[in-house]
Parts: sequence; C-alpha cells; structure tokens
Amino acid sequence: MRIKTKLVALTFMLVLTAGTANASIIADKPPNERTRELTEEQKARMEVLKKRVAEIKAMDRSKLSKAERKDIRQELRDMNKEAKAAAGRGVYLSIGAIVIIILLLILLL
Repeated sequence: MRIKTKLVALTFMLVLTAGTANASIIADKPPNERTRELTEEQKARMEVLKKRVAEIKAMDRSKLSKAERKDIRQELRDMNKEAKAAAGRGVYLSIGAIVIIILLLILLL
C-alpha cells in the first residue's frame, strides 16, 4: 500500500513538472490565425463599445456618487466580457491538467 501511494505521488509530481505545455503552443496554427473573423454586426457592436469606453474615460468621475461609479465599473466589466466572447477566446488546458483529469477519472471510476 505504501509503494502505491509513493508511486501515485511521484506520478503527480512528474505530470506537474513535465507536462506544463500550453495547448496554444501545441496547436498547428498561431493564435491570430485560429481566431474567427467578426461579422459586420459584431464589428458594429465593437465600435459602439469602443465609443462608450472612450466616453467613460473622458468623464470626470470624481464628481460622481459611489453608486454611479459602481454602475460604471459594472458596465465596463460587462462590456469587457462581451468583447471577449465576441472575439472567440476559448479555454486552454495545459497537458498537465489534462493528464491529471484523466488520472482522477481513472482512479474514481
């Protein structure tokens, strides 16, 4: 039993140190070629978002109330999330994470 726990611990350490390659490095195309093109509607929406961000940056926020500043921060966060979603950014898993997930599934199932 003791050998098995040492073997599992050694395997996890090996996976964590040796398998940390990023999935975007392994991919056959550079990231800028893999991203999808925006539609005309998405491009127009991006322009609207850029103009709104410019308006917010030009504001004198020192005279706003705390609630108004909070609303502006939330609006900027929402616009940032929308822009990232439109750009098609995905979730990348490292090789180490994939191996750990597979090992956990094997051990649990």
